[in-house]
Amino acid sequence: MNTASQARSTEPRAVDKRGDRVQEMFAQIAPRYDLMNHLLSLGIDISWRKQVLRRLRLNQDLPILDCCTGTGDLALMLAQKMEGRVKVYGTDFCAPMLKLASQKHQAKHAKLPLEFIEADSQQLPFDDSMFQAVTVAFGLRNVQDTDRGIQEMIRVCAPGGQVAVLEFSQPTLPGFKQVYQAYFRHVLPRIGQAFAKNNQDAYDYLPNSVLEFPSGQALADRMEHAGLKNVTIRPLTCGVASLYIGDR
Repeated sequence: MNTASQARSTEPRAVDKRGDRVQEMFAQIAPRYDLMNHLLSLGIDISWRKQVLRRLRLNQDLPILDCCTGTGDLALMLAQKMEGRVKVYGTDFCAPMLKLASQKHQAKHAKLPLEFIEADSQQLPFDDSMFQAVTVAFGLRNVQDTDRGIQEMIRVCAPGGQVAVLEFSQPTLPGFKQVYQAYFRHVLPRIGQAFAKNNQDAYDYLPNSVLEFPSGQALADRMEHAGLKNVTIRPLTCGVASLYIGDR
């Protein structure tokens, strides 16, 4: 192999975010998705979602939307916080994930007004300005067209409401950054594949999608360019994740 070929082989491949591929990937890992999230983050992902609840202004009569809801953890937390005062919707384009979300709802919180709807975040089935808050947790990077996804979240958010994005980011603390990236690139995919076998390389996709996705000021700038105001960035756990909140 010549030098040019060797260089090409070590370059990271662009993440394949075609809708049908991502949909099938999450359908395959759905039964173990919650276990893997909690195991791989040592349960910290739960506290990250709680930060969303703490920092949103949730005091209007309008409903709330959680996009890319997956198995519904954040949607359920939002419904619990609102104590039935407003309805919460959770959308996702992966039916097996929504089935698990609905099972959680019926098993533990059936009395709370919560509805799960199969929908693509690039084309949400809601009227303009319908929600007091629109959230997405660890799902925006899986939307094929990131900017279109942000624009749709803004479209369905009422004036004066908020859009919140909770997403993995890249730590900047020297030492920790290198250790975390080594774990994320090499250890996490092996653990993930062992616990949640799939033929779509889901746990190779995860670190690659995080490394390719904009984070920090780059993502905040895209949110503001789409029309949000006063976008704030809150790094969590040394920057492993970040919470972005903007005003509509």
